[in-house]
Amino acid sequence: MVVETTQDELHGKLDDDSVAVIDIRDPSSYSSGHIPGAENLPAQSLTPAVFDREWPDEVVVSCYIGKSSQRVASILDSNIDADVSSLRGGFQGWEGDVESGSEGEADLGPSSPF
Repeated sequence: MVVETTQDELHGKLDDDSVAVIDIRDPSSYSSGHIPGAENLPAQSLTPAVFDREWPDEVVVSCYIGKSSQRVASILDSNIDADVSSLRGGFQGWEGDVESGSEGEADLGPSSPF
């Protein structure tokens, strides 16, 4: 099972450039509101190109309530060189600032199913 990051732990890491927040919700949910600085990478978009890109030292995966992020975090943990965790409670449990818009959508490169 993948390690979980608590909401409080993530609050303390948001200004750290060595941590990436990956929001796996659909683009419309992401656009409606997301954790500041989070990148939108819907779960169905995981491809070898995503695994091959440059990743920071730590990655926190967020979804709606924290269940799907466990699965995606496990996949990422097996395929990238970073400390990967799942955000406990997901976006629904987030009690911090929220950004809206789609400026954090991932550049997924060539589209191919994983």
